[in-house]
Amino acid sequence: MPETPDLPVARTIAELRQTVSDWKRQGFTVGFVPTMGALHEGHLALVREAGARADRVVASIFVNPTQFAAHEDLGAYPRQEARDAELLAEAGCALMYAPAVEEMYPADASTTISVGAPAEGLEGAFRPQMFGGVALVVAKLLNQVQPDTAVFGEKDYQQLIVVNRMVRDLDIPVEIVGLPTIRDGHGLALSSRNAYLSAAELAVARRLNGVLAEAGARAAAGGPLPAIETEAREALLQAGFRQVDYVAVRRAADLGTFGTGVADGPARVLAAAWLGKTRLIDNMAI
Repeated sequence: MPETPDLPVARTIAELRQTVSDWKRQGFTVGFVPTMGALHEGHLALVREAGARADRVVASIFVNPTQFAAHEDLGAYPRQEARDAELLAEAGCALMYAPAVEEMYPADASTTISVGAPAEGLEGAFRPQMFGGVALVVAKLLNQVQPDTAVFGEKDYQQLIVVNRMVRDLDIPVEIVGLPTIRDGHGLALSSRNAYLSAAELAVARRLNGVLAEAGARAAAGGPLPAIETEAREALLQAGFRQVDYVAVRRAADLGTFGTGVADGPARVLAAAWLGKTRLIDNMAI
C-alpha cells in the first residue's frame, strides 16, 4: 500500500477493506472522519475525538462532486493532500483513504439517496443538490469503512442532522458523534473556505458569530423569532456581508420550525452569508 513518510494511504476500496479487516481481526475498534481535505484544526479535532473513542482511525480525503452544482467551486476547492497526510499523522490517524472519483462513482452508477425533511429548507433551499450528494457519499463511505464510530462537526449542523436521519432510516450500524464547532481566537468557525477570504473580508467574517450569539440570546430570552431573524439579517448586512441567504432559529433535534413563534425548546440559530465570492455558514446552540 502506498505511504506518505508517516501515514499509510488507501486508494481503493479493496485496500481500505483489507486494512480495516486486519484491524478487526485483532479486536480493534474503528473510528472514521470523512473530509474533503484542505484540513484545519477543526478537522483534526474530529480525528482526535475519533481516536479517543476507537482504537484505530480512518480519515477520508475526497472532494465529492455529487454535492456541488455546476456553478459552484468544485474545481477551485482547495486541495493539499500531502500536507493533509502530515496533519492526519500528527493527529493520530492510522489510515488515510483517498479514492479517485472513478473509484467512488463507477461510470454506470445510478443509485441516489433522497433524505426528505431534514434536508429541506436552509442549505437545502439554496443548494438543492447538496444533501442528496452528501447522503450518497456518506452512505458509501460508511459501507466501505464499516466503522464503529463516525465523527462529524457541528459547524455543518444540517448535514449532521441529515446523516443522523439517514443512518437511522437505513439501519447502518454506526454511532454518529457530533463535535462542537472549532473557532479561531475571534470566534470565526474554522472552514477550508476561509482561505478564500482577503484580510478585509476576514475582519468582516469574524463578526458573524457575534450576530448569531446576540440572536441566540434574544431567542433564549423568549423574544419573537421573526423579528430576531430579520434584525440579525440586517445586522449582517450592516457589518459588511454583501448578501444573507438566511438567518433562522430552528428546533435543534430536527431543524423544524417553532409554530409558537418563540423558541420554546432546544434550538439552533443558523446562518449563511456571502463575502465577495465566498459563502460562509455558521450556527450556535440556544
